[in-house]
Amino acid sequence: MTVSENVEITGHLMDSGILSRVLDDIREYGADWVIDHIDVGHEAADMSTATITVTADDDEDLQRLLMRLQTRGVNMVDPGEAEYAEAEMDGVFPDGFYSTTNLPTRVRLGGRWIEVENPEMDCGLIVDGTRVYTLPMADVQAGMNVVCGASGVKVTTPVDDRPEGGFGFMESDVSSEKPQAVLVRQVADGMREAKTAGKKVLWVGGPGVVHTGAAPAMMALVHAGFVDILFAGNALATHDIESALYGTSLGVDLAMGRGVEHGHEHHIRALNTIRKEGSIRAAVENGVLTGGIMHALVTHDKEFVLVGSVRDDGPLPDVYTDVIDGQRAMRRALSDVGFCLMVATMLHSVATGNILPASIPLVCVDINPATVTKLADRGSSQARGIVTDVGLFLEQLAVELVPDYRRV
Repeated sequence: MTVSENVEITGHLMDSGILSRVLDDIREYGADWVIDHIDVGHEAADMSTATITVTADDDEDLQRLLMRLQTRGVNMVDPGEAEYAEAEMDGVFPDGFYSTTNLPTRVRLGGRWIEVENPEMDCGLIVDGTRVYTLPMADVQAGMNVVCGASGVKVTTPVDDRPEGGFGFMESDVSSEKPQAVLVRQVADGMREAKTAGKKVLWVGGPGVVHTGAAPAMMALVHAGFVDILFAGNALATHDIESALYGTSLGVDLAMGRGVEHGHEHHIRALNTIRKEGSIRAAVENGVLTGGIMHALVTHDKEFVLVGSVRDDGPLPDVYTDVIDGQRAMRRALSDVGFCLMVATMLHSVATGNILPASIPLVCVDINPATVTKLADRGSSQARGIVTDVGLFLEQLAVELVPDYRRV
């Protein structure tokens, strides 16, 4: 005995190759397919629509396949009503729970389609009266109603308006050979659009911002209002504070580009100074910390979330040492974010990409191509990558966004 479901997909099915990937997914899950109907658009701008019958060995396999296909924008022709079950234990979803994407999602309850709040990948869907929202596994509590299976769930994939199919140079999402001035201008335009719309600009930064000498450029962007929230680890803040207190980053004189005597001690002495004050904000208010990125964020009352790792010295008193608490703090800070720029950090970029809705434009800048491709590989399909030196990029971005930056 087998079970079947009719599904449909609409989009640039031929140009993008998405139909081929959908059929490959079906085979990969050990299922079969029959294309019942396909309507191919005649013009380049026309959408195509396909209706497909998928067949699996049992309902459990079918439900998992349907969830997989929804990541491609494939929905059931007759989705029916959502089904849900109570969580029996804290921190454990019911068997067969719906595993979410970061795409806009709707759930049908009582004949009404309800928009899912805060779309996030790799979570569950919680039904609370007339609300449906995503929740990470660690935060589910016994008694919560969790959507199970793919019934009554629809997702919407973003439409890519870029031309497809033609030959051309430097047309990938990640390239080190595109004109950098154009890329910087596009990032600046994205930030301006977010601010004009009343949205916040989220930065995700690594210590390379300080090591490359780009801290003054980022400070200028904070002062100009283009940094509303910063996600980082212990390292960026520590080396920024070390730079402000001692003029070095990991013991290297940033003005001369060489190590200084006893410079290897500077970062741990900087940590000790801030720990003595009790917090970064207290160090600023007490006149101990008088410059740098963290000083600029505090003086402009901007938000920062620092989440540590097992490698950290100190750490700074503001750093979340419990990563689950750190994730929760990062999620709380995402309200009203309209643009995200990630610079010089692989781990924090992936962590942030995992909790961002696909609707938020996302740009990752790094000298390592693997960093900027990993985001898309991990599900952040909206990510665009720029392979370049972070220091030079931020200098150019400051020139683009901050009037008379050269004289700052």
